[in-house]
Amino acid sequence: MNLRPPANRVDPRARRWWSAQAWASLAAPMLLVALTMFVLSLLFFPSALGWLGPLLLVVLVVPGLLYALVMPSWRYRVHAWELGSKAVYAASGWFWQKHRVTPLSRVQTVDTTQGPIQRAFGLATVVVTTASTHGDVKIAGLAAEDAEDLARRIGEAAEVVPGDAT
Repeated sequence: MNLRPPANRVDPRARRWWSAQAWASLAAPMLLVALTMFVLSLLFFPSALGWLGPLLLVVLVVPGLLYALVMPSWRYRVHAWELGSKAVYAASGWFWQKHRVTPLSRVQTVDTTQGPIQRAFGLATVVVTTASTHGDVKIAGLAAEDAEDLARRIGEAAEVVPGDAT
């Protein structure tokens, strides 16, 4: 079954947030390891540079740069959300994409969260908790004010939808 994409995109600042996360968590450490190995090889094992240089490029430098430069835009194209009269629909991911439709009758709690990097960009995440074993529905990359408003709207909508008898 193919679902249409949700109607609302996340905030455009989410690309910069994901970019900062990528550099802090993966790309910068990979480049630092590659540079360290290159310098140590240059100082102590110069004859290894013929094979180590290309290996570092293929294993650390190119993947680190690709991740930091490609992932934020790709993720922005995927991440979206929609609040309907009976369900919350969220699409997330980038390489592995997830589309979740959560009935409002199953909503238990709605929260907003902000990590330090997210806060620096004025963004927040709405977390919709249900009894599902598949975990929470997260709508990441919203403007902080929009996240608070969406959390309130989901909570209000969930109150008026009758619960399932299952």
